[in-house]
Amino acid sequence: MRIKKQQPLPRGAGVLLPVSSLPSPYGIGALGRAAYDFVDFLKKAGQIYWQVLPIGPTSFGDSPYQSFSAFAGNPYFIDLDTLVEQGLLTRAEIAAKDWGADSANVEYGKIFDARFTVLKQAYARSRHLSTKAYQKFCMENADWLPDYSTYMAIKTQFGNRSWVEWPDDIRLRRPDVLAAYTERLHDEIGFWSFCQFLFFEQWRKLKAYANQNGIRIIGDIPIYVSLDSADVWVYGDLFQLDADRRPTAVAGVPPDMFSATGQLWGNPLYDWEAMKKDGFTWWKRRMHASACLYDIIRIDHFIGIVRYYSIPVDADTAMNGVWKTGPGSSLLATFGEALGDAKVIAEDLGLVTPAVRRVKQQFGYPGMKLMEFGFDSDAENDNLPHRFETNCIAYGGTHDNEPLTSFFMHQKKKEAAFTKAYLNVRRRGDLTWALIRAAYASVADIAIFQMQDYLGLDNRARMNLPSTIGNNWKWRMLKTQLTQPLADAMRKLAETYGRIKPNVETPRTEKETTI
Repeated sequence: MRIKKQQPLPRGAGVLLPVSSLPSPYGIGALGRAAYDFVDFLKKAGQIYWQVLPIGPTSFGDSPYQSFSAFAGNPYFIDLDTLVEQGLLTRAEIAAKDWGADSANVEYGKIFDARFTVLKQAYARSRHLSTKAYQKFCMENADWLPDYSTYMAIKTQFGNRSWVEWPDDIRLRRPDVLAAYTERLHDEIGFWSFCQFLFFEQWRKLKAYANQNGIRIIGDIPIYVSLDSADVWVYGDLFQLDADRRPTAVAGVPPDMFSATGQLWGNPLYDWEAMKKDGFTWWKRRMHASACLYDIIRIDHFIGIVRYYSIPVDADTAMNGVWKTGPGSSLLATFGEALGDAKVIAEDLGLVTPAVRRVKQQFGYPGMKLMEFGFDSDAENDNLPHRFETNCIAYGGTHDNEPLTSFFMHQKKKEAAFTKAYLNVRRRGDLTWALIRAAYASVADIAIFQMQDYLGLDNRARMNLPSTIGNNWKWRMLKTQLTQPLADAMRKLAETYGRIKPNVETPRTEKETTI
């Protein structure tokens, strides 16, 4: 087994901000002007990394970790102003829709109702079918695009229900029935392919602009895919399904600090033996696709590659699952060629076993240090900055954690006293920036904080509370919150601790004229 060991990532700092949280007059962040403005802000602020959450199309619950495809992009993120400039929409058509009245939160129901209506108007006017760009896009993505677009078209036909609720003949993909649906839904299939063409066109321009300005994109891929996805419908033999294509076990994690009964994610588990027999082809395609989207790929729940938690499919909680052995090195060794120049971050939060540590060391993948977890015990906690080692990524918190303002507010008396002593501050209001400074000063290769932490926001801006549904993934940043004083403060810390070279006037890269 030949292994390509990854070299440490360049020392720097970054911001975690989902695309959905970018400012926008259309209810949710998108790949337009605000995204380019954020890149400009990062550059001014001395940051060299922008981490996003998964960018795939979301299903019920709006979680980016439950997507209809491991390869597709989210149509919600298509910039509508760009479509106006391309003559595919009018401003009057966009203004006629209700995008929601809350500029600080996404109203997903209204987005769902409005977004696809205007995108279908754009589709009806587009002449993309005859363009070389569209033909090239379809050819380059032929291993997933037709399956995804067909899945979405049939899903729409059945009132957006998951494939497990479809009639058996199409649920089980009888060739004659599948051919009939494909012919009858030809135009609807074309619409979903058109949406992907727009998304990838806009994403690639944004990524190019970020890279030209010294910003690397860190993407986040969930280890598991949603049951309600084209991937499981098409490649059911690669998952733990029974003869009737129903899951036999599902994914999750045992009881933890987020939930006394564990987290029951419900995703189907991979049939690792079946995947190994064909050389992990699906995973190699997934990693190659991710490497085309991102400069660095953060594999969520990385420990599940080494060992995974299997929960009975009929369980109500995650308490009675069992640990099983995953493919480990045999899978990771296949990533080399697929990754190209892209790098990997191993999200190794949770119970890190010696086997997980060995695999990380073997492949050179940096793990994570979560600083919010560092103040609940004593000075021996590995999530405290003086315990960091090189080749690691320091986070204040992730999307699953409280913003630092609320985290410090909710600390118990003993923990709060230790935190203040450790960070050498007296006022609770000074703790957030003291923690950011400690991360920047540490030996961690990269220090990343949520945008909410730089803005001093509380739990009203929390992105996700695990094991809950209905009030997550909604927070949106306001355009007025990105100020020059904030950029200056961030840059000063980055320069002080060697996370960027001292400010030197450089020629400004012009934005794309098609934004």
